[in-house]
Amino acid sequence: MRKTVFGLLSFLLSGVCLVSSVLAQAEPFYKGKSARIIVGFTPGGLYDRWARLLARYMPKYIPGNPETIVQNMPGAGSLVAANYIYSQAKPDGLTVGMPVDSFYMDQIVGLKEVQFDARKFNFIGSPEKHTQILYVRADSPYKSLDDLRAIAQPLKCGSTGTSSSTYYLPRLLEEIFGVKITIITGYPGASEIDVAVERGEVVCRGGSVASHFAREPYITWHKTGFDWHLIQSGERRDPRAPEAPTIYEVFSKEKTPEEIRRAAEVLLRGGEFGRPMIAPPGTPPEQVKILRDAYAKAMKDPDLLGEAKKGRMDPEHVSGQELQDLAQKIIDQPKAVIERVKKILGN
Repeated sequence: MRKTVFGLLSFLLSGVCLVSSVLAQAEPFYKGKSARIIVGFTPGGLYDRWARLLARYMPKYIPGNPETIVQNMPGAGSLVAANYIYSQAKPDGLTVGMPVDSFYMDQIVGLKEVQFDARKFNFIGSPEKHTQILYVRADSPYKSLDDLRAIAQPLKCGSTGTSSSTYYLPRLLEEIFGVKITIITGYPGASEIDVAVERGEVVCRGGSVASHFAREPYITWHKTGFDWHLIQSGERRDPRAPEAPTIYEVFSKEKTPEEIRRAAEVLLRGGEFGRPMIAPPGTPPEQVKILRDAYAKAMKDPDLLGEAKKGRMDPEHVSGQELQDLAQKIIDQPKAVIERVKKILGN
């Protein structure tokens, strides 16, 4: 009798455990939880705008539909945000980040403040690929690259940090032309540099073509003729800036050495990262897959695409795996190329 009762109790307990296990599996991980997207810049720029758009649409495709907020964490060209995601954020799938496209550059040059290995991030996706452009105030004396040589006064550009196109595009011109450009670093975001340009503190900055033609103050600037496009990084001239030669045209004209060209490729390939979303190392693979799938589905959502078009944003989804492969490829460079990159960036 005791054995019968004991057996019955064991059976009932095992049944309870089985039901509990099934219920636990049926309960989505993200249900009732809050998620964060950390943006490495101040509000208003295209990184911030994309983050807020994705924060609204990604939860639709995440089981459990977590409430998702955007947190701005500017500093050192998004280095502060990248370090935070890598070493402080919990790898639980609830915190992701959006650093600058070229955030890997500080790692390549061995900046002591870097606390991450870009290859170990879990890349979720990017909403676009983009090329870079360097603009100047139209009332400045610099209308062509030859003016950089002819005019004694250095071109004065604003920058968020050494890993940003606001820094490396001017430095590339210094390397190719052998001219002096004064770069003022430390601005928390691109919008603050634009204000500095309007005030006359600096006269130029580099940035993405997509952003430059998508938002204010550029829309008004182009109507009033406030700025002039000096150079762009794409292989072909963007029709919106036909006056600006590409960096590859300059290479041919200047007969730029192969080593500099390869170093420039490392600097310019950041555009293929677009505006990457990353999760901390150690994030469970199942969470990474959920986030990647949600990202891909959100980027096909008609309402998201409609908002992006209205906001003059040019979606071109890049998968997390593509970004993962690119990070591995771009960081593993020959020593001579790395040394040239360091020289270009002044390290």
